[in-house]
Parts: sequence; C-alpha cells; structure tokens
Amino acid sequence: MAGRSRNTPDQQPSEAEGLLPADYDLADLYGAQSADEDPDDTAVLIPPIALPGDAELAAAALAVPLISRVVALARWVAPHREVDEHGDLGEADRVQAARMLGAEDPDEEDVVEAMRAWALACDLDLVETGTTEEGAHVAIPGPDLDAVEAGEPAAVLGLWFEAAELVRELAAEAESVDPEVVEAGGHDDSDGLAEVEDARDQAAEILDEALHTLYEATAFAEPGAETVPLGVLAALLVVPDGQEPDEEMLGEITDLMVVLDPMLGDLAELGLVEHRPIDPDLFEEGGDDGEGEAAEVLDTDRPLTEEDAARFGTVRLTPLGQYAVREWLLADGYDAPLIGDLADQDGPALLRALAEDGQLFAEAELKAWLAARAPLDAARDLLAGARGRDVQSPVRRYYCVLGLGEIGEEAAAPVQEVVDDPELGGLAREWLRARGADVAAAEREVALWRIVDSMAAVMLLTAGEGGRLQALVADLPVTDNPASYFGEVWRVPHPMTVEVLEAVGELHLDRKVAKEARRAAVKARSLRAQGA
Repeated sequence: MAGRSRNTPDQQPSEAEGLLPADYDLADLYGAQSADEDPDDTAVLIPPIALPGDAELAAAALAVPLISRVVALARWVAPHREVDEHGDLGEADRVQAARMLGAEDPDEEDVVEAMRAWALACDLDLVETGTTEEGAHVAIPGPDLDAVEAGEPAAVLGLWFEAAELVRELAAEAESVDPEVVEAGGHDDSDGLAEVEDARDQAAEILDEALHTLYEATAFAEPGAETVPLGVLAALLVVPDGQEPDEEMLGEITDLMVVLDPMLGDLAELGLVEHRPIDPDLFEEGGDDGEGEAAEVLDTDRPLTEEDAARFGTVRLTPLGQYAVREWLLADGYDAPLIGDLADQDGPALLRALAEDGQLFAEAELKAWLAARAPLDAARDLLAGARGRDVQSPVRRYYCVLGLGEIGEEAAAPVQEVVDDPELGGLAREWLRARGADVAAAEREVALWRIVDSMAAVMLLTAGEGGRLQALVADLPVTDNPASYFGEVWRVPHPMTVEVLEAVGELHLDRKVAKEARRAAVKARSLRAQGA
C-alpha cells in the first residue's frame, strides 16, 4: 500500500546503482507530491472508481494484440491440427502459425512470438489438446471460442482476466529468477530453490502493492493525468507519508524502479497498463567518471524537461487494469466500490449511505444517481431523504444541497414546496434566494437552526480538521452582545447544538465570544440532559 516502506529483492541489478543521486530532489525529477501535501490524499480506504461497461471493457480486451493473436490461433486450428505428445506444434506449423499472425517471411523471433501466443491459448483452454481413438495427438478450438469471437462480455472478460492472472504470476516469477542461484544449486538444492521461491513471493508482493497504489492514484487523478512516473510510484511504496526521502530511501527507490520496470512491461502486453520503460541508455557508462548518461540527464544546473523525466519510466493503469486490480482487491477481502453502486437506491437510502459510509467521491456518486432520474423526481427524493433530527441528518442535508446544485434551476419547484418545513425550510429559502427567487428570508428561529445544522455537517464531514470549520466559526453573525446571541443559540432544538457551541468556544478568535459560547454550551448540555 502507498507509503509503506519495503525492501526490494536481494538480487538487484547492478546497473540500478547511481541512477538517482543522493542529493537529487524527487519533486524536481518527477513532479511528485511534496511532503507538505495533505497525507489524507493517500487514503487507507479503497476509493471508488468509475469503470466502463462490460461491453466496452470486452471490446478493449479483444483489441489487445496478444489476446487477438490467441483468438486467431484458436480459430486457425479448426477443425483440428496435429501436435506432439506435449501439445506443441510441429516445426512447419509453427512457421505457418507465425505467417497467419501477420509475418510475411517469419524469422525466429516471429516464431517465438507465435508460440508464446500458442502457449497462452492452451493455458486458457481456448485451444484444447488431446489424443484421438487412433492415437493421434491433436489440438482443437476450446468450447468458449465462439462466444469470445462474438464479443460476449462475460466470455471475453473471463478469458482476459484468466490471462491477466497468469501474466501477473509469470511477471513476478521472471523477476525473481536469479540464474546464478539456480545454476549453482541445481534441482536438488533445497536451499537454492527456497531462496528462489522467497524471491518470487517478494516480487509478487511488490507488484501487487504497486498495482494497489496505482489503483488509488488513478482514482484520485484528474482526467488525463493518470500517468505516474515510475520514480513516484516507487517513492510511494518506500517513503512514509510526510517524510522526505533520505539517501538510503533514494537507493531503495532506484532499486525498486528497476525491479518494477520489466514486470510492468509484461503487464502492458496484456493491456493492464500503459508503460514507458526506463531508457536503457541511462545505464550506459561514459567518460572517466563512469556516471554515464543518467548523470547528464540529472544535471541539476538546468531544469529537467518532461521528456527527460519520462526516460526514467512512466506507467498508467488502464480501465482494463482497474477492472483486474479491483477483482484482486475484492478477492483479498477489500471493499472496492464502484461509482454508481448506489444508483438504484432511493433518495433517503442514497443520502444515508453517503452520510454513514464517509464516501470519498460523494459528488461523483451523486452525479451517477442523478443521471438515472428525472430532475423533478430526483429533487423531491433528495429532499425526502434530507429530513430528520438524528446525528447524521446534517450530513444528509449537506449532500442534499450538493445534489440540488447539480440539478440546478429545475429543482426550484420541489424546493419551493418545503420552504415552511421545520427542518428544510432554512435550507430551501437559502437555496432559492441564492438563485434570485422572490422568497422571504427564514425567520430567526429557523435561521439559527440552519446555522447550527450547517456547522454540524462540516464538523461531521471533517472531524473538525482543516480550515472549513474555522472559517464558519469566524463568519458567525455574532452581534456586539455575544451573550444575547448565544442566549438564543443554546435553545436551538438541534441534536448537535452542544457540540457546535463547544467548537465555537474552542475556535473563535475573539475571547469574549469564545467565553460566551462555552457558557452557552454548558446550558445546552443541561437542557439535553433534561430531555428537552
């Protein structure tokens, strides 16, 4: 997960050394989030994401070149094709398969690529191998081929996701293999094999944490800004929140970049990520100092261009990648919601869920809910859900106002209907007057209730953190006689009157006002104890 420091596999490529100088500023290199930014931006909870529909995801999966080659090979074997006892094609058929996949005059590399696709097709059971009654070894198309070729979303996504799991596993396995350990130990060396197995597990954990972090970064990114420099991704895995990387961390970041780079390249072949690998020229040694081209690119005497930074690698999680990572998160027991999960709920249920669950992307959820409804019906449903005097009701009214704002002028008629409602009247008059409607201001008692309600909503949403509550406290319309003002407020029959007054007493910069607010809070607490 983001911000968790970790160790990289023991067998680090030697060319990683010196890729990032110890005194280089990561923010200059990558445009990364600084340590001064809000640490809440890297949330522990899994943020909701918006995914395309299954049909669109299936079309994207079929457009992945590796998948299209797998499907083409499965059709090519129809009605059957001879193979050896291991399910492999003969030499002539291998060349023919490469030619069928687009190589006019196949060379050895073309044949190797064709056989990689063949192996995947067999692993996915899109090609099935067996033995006839006569003893011949043959390959035939798998039973799901027709559905996959027809683009049926369930079949296509099932095939693609199975391929994604295979590629993820193989990527970690390839990164963990140390030829020196394997060759030195041999097949009977249990210590050597255990070391390789441990390295594989560690590489798999690194890749999973990187994908998890990318998932969160993509969810929070502005549209078009989902691409993450590889150094930023590595730093999020190494550097604890709020800290600047020290020399040791910079070394870990460099090592982790080099470990992640080939694994992400493997995932890119299946369309999980868009990946620009680290420029291999950065590792070339040159000159007497042996620092190579990386040192030239990292020359701090000139600004680093975007092109320079990109040479250190970039990665972007695709919608298909989001789909896969979400499935893995769900399998691991995480709650990984989708924006629009609440679209089939009524207004009260929607607002209750937003208030209770602390939705990270409540505005996006509101927009998805509104998109499925007529404006008048949506406005009335939201207002119905905003009623109540329980502790969470201020937050429901807060989200109701957000929803009404999304609807706009078409919500005016339903809002007009509740101007005399004891709980919604202040909200309604405030909303209408802000849009130029000829509506009288709320009466004093209603206006005070609305002030308490608004402050209560912010307190619940922010847990009192940040400057929003401070700003509301500073803007309270306290008269020259605060005792008189708070003498009215403590009598407001709101479930959070005590808490609001205590917050004013703590945060107001005018000592006289703060003192009267604290006195009023004591009276309000006594009133609450009496059940009034």
